[in-house]
Amino acid sequence: MNSPRRSLLVTGGAGFIGANFIHYWRRHYPADPIVVLDALTYAGNRMSLSSLEDASGYTFLHGDIADQSLVERTLQEHSVDTVIHFAAESHVDRSIHGPDQFIETNIVGTHSLLKACRQVWLVGGSVKKHRFHHVSTDEVYGSLQPGEPAFREDTRYAPNSPYAASKAASDHLVRAYTHTFGLETTTTNCSNNYGPFQFPEKLIPLVIVNILEGRQLPIYGDGRNVRDWLFVTDHCRAIDRVLNHARPGESYNVGGGAELENVELVRMICDMTDRLVAADATLRSRFPKTPVSRGGAARSLITYVSDRPGHDRRYAIDSTKICHELGFRPAVELAPGLETTIRWFLENEPWWRSVMDGSYRRWIARQYGGPARA
Repeated sequence: MNSPRRSLLVTGGAGFIGANFIHYWRRHYPADPIVVLDALTYAGNRMSLSSLEDASGYTFLHGDIADQSLVERTLQEHSVDTVIHFAAESHVDRSIHGPDQFIETNIVGTHSLLKACRQVWLVGGSVKKHRFHHVSTDEVYGSLQPGEPAFREDTRYAPNSPYAASKAASDHLVRAYTHTFGLETTTTNCSNNYGPFQFPEKLIPLVIVNILEGRQLPIYGDGRNVRDWLFVTDHCRAIDRVLNHARPGESYNVGGGAELENVELVRMICDMTDRLVAADATLRSRFPKTPVSRGGAARSLITYVSDRPGHDRRYAIDSTKICHELGFRPAVELAPGLETTIRWFLENEPWWRSVMDGSYRRWIARQYGGPARA
């Protein structure tokens, strides 16, 4: 085994992208110790990391990024030199109905994390080299009309939801800590991610699960809102390139190069799920409520609902900078990425049922005696 290159603290590591990143990093850099810090809110799922519980060089901490003293102790005790900051409230609908938590986590929490890193790394001088990598979103740029150029790193920020505004604020805080205090940071603003371990409130896993359960597939407005889709493993690869090759202080847009209207995406998922279930009698037996198991088609479940307030029309990412400077290009096209994702949900029914019906919390209590430091 190679000697450690970095000592990582991954915030929000029990969430969707964080968990995928940890599995990716362990595969590619198995000697690097990783500490996960996660508050285990509704979308944080320790089951996603259960295969690592007894692994050497892996530590899980149940805690809040806003607990500055906890973060400082963790940085010191584990000689952390690299923070990858995924922890965030990220669902736009939830930010509309309850913006306060987004302000607390995404702004105040990020600021507490930055203060802790500055105190330990710069004031305390605990490590020779360090990196704070901040994971953000394309939603900070606002909305595009059809035909408008894609978002670049120098596009003016124009967030339209409380979620997007909170992430924009956190981006500015990271930049400020670089230019004012000398903290060595990088930032990535990514397009919509999809893949394994995604909580079924986001569009793709929600559609998959609803098809399997025979529930309606709600589509906002006319369904023609456009998003750019990025397979989560490609996102992990992009962060890898940034950590290992980018200059401190730089920011990069990361897109999947797969713009699609929401309704067309849903139709693709319907047709793929129908095909996979129809070809397997075991799946038809396991999922008797899905339309294809009853001689129907998943498209029959599509239902148009009232649009949400301030719904951005189109997001599109220009990834030229990360492509030219760091050599990153997405490797997974949308169709095979969707099929991989659908197959994962078909093969991991206990995971998504547990996170949706609350048994995840009971599983935590059985496995670990309740959420606690481990």
